[in-house]
Amino acid sequence: MIGCVIAMDREADLLLDQMEIENIRTMYGKTLHIGKAFGREIALVTCGVGKVNAAAGACAAIAAGADVVLNFGAAGGLKPDTTEMCGLYLIGKAVQYDFDLHEINGGQVGTLDGETENFLPLYCPAGLDFPRRALGTGDRFDDSPADHALLLGLGCDIRDMEGAAIAQVCKYAGVPFVSVKAISDVYGSGSTAEQFRKNCNYALLSLKAHLKEILEGLD
Repeated sequence: MIGCVIAMDREADLLLDQMEIENIRTMYGKTLHIGKAFGREIALVTCGVGKVNAAAGACAAIAAGADVVLNFGAAGGLKPDTTEMCGLYLIGKAVQYDFDLHEINGGQVGTLDGETENFLPLYCPAGLDFPRRALGTGDRFDDSPADHALLLGLGCDIRDMEGAAIAQVCKYAGVPFVSVKAISDVYGSGSTAEQFRKNCNYALLSLKAHLKEILEGLD
């Protein structure tokens, strides 16, 4: 079963509109729609925005029987030369850029307690031929030059508010995690919030056009 952990209703609707719903359940405070789409068994969780919501959604999907977790949705590009507006990217690794124990243990920003590396690797199926990028996840949406510099310094290309938290849960649970992001805004091209409002639906149309390919590529 594919466990889809999706932040926003408009992102989840891309798949819900094409699912045959067999059951609706609530786990960890999150609603799961269980059914089929494109011949695949799906447990879809609309988790809400942010890392804690994403972690709870991942727990719910795994508890429902997911043997692979998929996250898809809109995200922000950090560099115009590596992220194209409305382009689709497969996330190869993710880091929580707002997690920092450096002053305690000297580790890099994003290095979780008990880990030796700050980035967590994601599963990149051979069947998904999108360009790979590095993701930075944090509980804020802003145009902060300091955050942008931090993300670039870490080696991130894309930022969101959920992906690395899902990666952490999946690592602990021993479940492969795949993430595909569509770019709704690019830093340096004006207000990212205004770009998001203007372009999010266009970015999601790019995802919708490839949704069958993404699900079938998880084999």
